[in-house]
Amino acid sequence: MARAVSFHEQLIEKLRKLLRSRQFVPGAKFLTEREIAERFDTSRPTANKALSSLVSTGMLEFRQGAGTFVRESVLDYDLQHLVSFTEKAKAAGKKPETQVIEWQKLSASYAPAAATQALKAELNDPLLYLERLRLADGQPVIYERRHVMARFCTGMTKTDAKGSLYGFWTTKCRLSISGADESIRAVNASPAQASALGITANTACLLVIATGFLEGGVPLWHEETLYRSDAYEFRNQLGGVSGPKPAQGRIR
Repeated sequence: MARAVSFHEQLIEKLRKLLRSRQFVPGAKFLTEREIAERFDTSRPTANKALSSLVSTGMLEFRQGAGTFVRESVLDYDLQHLVSFTEKAKAAGKKPETQVIEWQKLSASYAPAAATQALKAELNDPLLYLERLRLADGQPVIYERRHVMARFCTGMTKTDAKGSLYGFWTTKCRLSISGADESIRAVNASPAQASALGITANTACLLVIATGFLEGGVPLWHEETLYRSDAYEFRNQLGGVSGPKPAQGRIR
C-alpha cells in the first residue's frame, strides 16, 4: 500500500512548483511564513517547516533581518569526476571567463615545497606557474594558483591558459589524465584573495588543494584553488554502509 503523503510534503511540493514557475526570479524575496499560511490555508508552524525544508535543499536562502529569498543559481563541484570550469559554467547556463593574473616559467627550486613535493620534481625541473581568476557571467567565483610540469606541455602559452586546461592538455598535448587527489577545507579569504574575488576579507571560502596525475600515476599539476562559498556547492553521492572502514579524513 502506498504511503499517504502528508500535508507538509504536499505544501513543499506546491512551493517547489511555485518556484519552478519563475514567478519568483533568483534573488527575489519569497513568500513570508504568514503569506504561505494564508495562501495555502495552513498553520504558521507548518509554513515555517516547509520554508526551512526548501532552505536546507538550496532552493531558498534565509537572510537575517530581511526574510527568505530565492537563491541565486550556483555552480556544482563534482567530487567524483574531473570536469572543467568551462563545462560546469556552460552547463549552468553561465558564460565562463578566465583572467590570467600571472604566468611564468620557473625552475622547481623557486616553487613552494608543497608543490615540488607533490609533483615529485627535481630542483632543476622546469615548471609553469599560473595564477588565474575564473568568472561566471562576469562574477569572480574561483581564485586559482597552479604549478604544472612543463615538460609535458612544452608548447603551452599564456593565451592557452585563458581556456580549459583539461581541454588543452587532452587535445593539443594528447595527454591522458587519470585523475586527481584532493583535500578540501574551509578557510577565510585573505585581503588579497577577497579583493580578487570581490568579497570582504575573512569571508568563508572553500580551499581545494589537489594534485593531478597522468596515466601511470605521474604528477602533472599541483593547485591551490579558492572557491566562493556563495557561488559553489560541493556535491557527492554516497553508497550504503557495508561495514566498518578505516577513517579517510583528518581532524585538524
